Amino acid sequence: MRIGFDNEKYIRLQSEKIRERIGKFGKLYLEFGGKLFDDYHASRVLPGFEPDTKIKMLQNLKDDCELILVINADDIEKNKMRGDLGITYDEDTIRLMNEFQALGFLISGVVVTHYAGQPNAIGYMRKLDDMGVKCYKHYIIDNYPYDIARIVSDDGFGKNDFVETTKPLVVVTAPGPGSGKLATCLSQLYHENKRGVKAGYAKFETFPIWNLPVKHPVNLAYEAATVDLDDVNLIDPFHLEAYGLTVVNYNRDVETFPVLRAMMTKLLGESPYKSPTDMGVNMAGLCIIDDEACCESSRNEILRRYYDTAVKIKRTGVGDYMLIKMEKIMSMADVTPDMLPARKAAMQKAKDSGTSSAAMVLPDGSIVTGKTSNLLGPASSLLMNAIKALAGIPDDEDVITDEAIEPICALKTGYLGSRNPRLHSDETLIALSISSATSKQAHQAIEHLGELRGCDAFFTNILSPADEKIYKSLGINISCEPKFERRGFCR
Repeated sequence: MRIGFDNEKYIRLQSEKIRERIGKFGKLYLEFGGKLFDDYHASRVLPGFEPDTKIKMLQNLKDDCELILVINADDIEKNKMRGDLGITYDEDTIRLMNEFQALGFLISGVVVTHYAGQPNAIGYMRKLDDMGVKCYKHYIIDNYPYDIARIVSDDGFGKNDFVETTKPLVVVTAPGPGSGKLATCLSQLYHENKRGVKAGYAKFETFPIWNLPVKHPVNLAYEAATVDLDDVNLIDPFHLEAYGLTVVNYNRDVETFPVLRAMMTKLLGESPYKSPTDMGVNMAGLCIIDDEACCESSRNEILRRYYDTAVKIKRTGVGDYMLIKMEKIMSMADVTPDMLPARKAAMQKAKDSGTSSAAMVLPDGSIVTGKTSNLLGPASSLLMNAIKALAGIPDDEDVITDEAIEPICALKTGYLGSRNPRLHSDETLIALSISSATSKQAHQAIEHLGELRGCDAFFTNILSPADEKIYKSLGINISCEPKFERRGFCR
């Protein structure tokens, strides 16, 4: 894989930029957008960016930093899920808190926003209290964010609980979008100001990258990733007016900036920022070292997002508007659905075999395929063929013994009520592990599983949840034709 991003330079520049912004205010509330620990989107579109880069950067600031985690009470009530991890937002908040604490970060507490006495939110706060975690309530403010006089008053932010903090940098983060990070930062500024503490606000959002063109594939990939949020990249008109410079932001920040500027003027006496781009501290665009590598990776990501959107629509029957938007983004990025590298091989394999098939691009650029067989589904077959290729094991040589496979098949059909005797990926890996006790080649194949991280796989039918989970655990990027293997069967 071509490296297009200087990760070490990014950590250094980003740390310096945040320290510079702290120095401007004395105390800084930093709204942290995106994922801190596992930003796989950034690592896919900026090859060389490591998924945990942002947390490594924050570790440089750990002695001066504490964190507030924010979660929307409505998300708790609805059991909102993180699609990439398959866990709820409330579970992920606890996961993030434990991860931060394990790295030595100070956790100030958890803010539950939009609180209105929701039963599940009350139960969640009790759970946090039992864990010894401080929990704070922020309430819905009528006509937010437009009624500035009410919002910036004792009847607005003044009703919210104040989170006591002691460090010069307070990072405000959340399990996902719509959690209320910005409102939490502004509420804290209101309370700090009433206490005579000088504090400021800044925003750290990796995408869109402000110093890349609007239609640069990296920025278009961000639009594709947020197609359900209806985000659109555009020229920041406030920055253009203030400085005569063309930079990129996204519609929500541009639309809300006049209101935010008015709030900050009321809070601080004057707004420290002339544009939404001014608020940001993102240095990612300065660390791209191979633009074409990033463009190629971003185009592939746009195609993955297209297929992911198409599959979601097929599963749920709703969201056609998202596919229309995805097709517009693809047109701007000059890509078509058939350009995903593994797709052509997978579709050809399905045509030749007459059954569901799959293909994967290996780290050296070679492509392996797999198909449905009597004992293995296409995901299992592809996985085995991929690690055999990496281990140098001939394709026609079996590494899983029949003695390992047959009892699992019998258990599935005889006792677990499955009509499908074929092994899913997790079951195949278990069978491979059993075989490795007596087979040197099976053991050798297992040792190459880690090399699949970052590889692209394509399936001619929608992947089962069990197979999808294993592929994601292995870090394999998956895309599927938006159709089921047969009507009503996807398990």
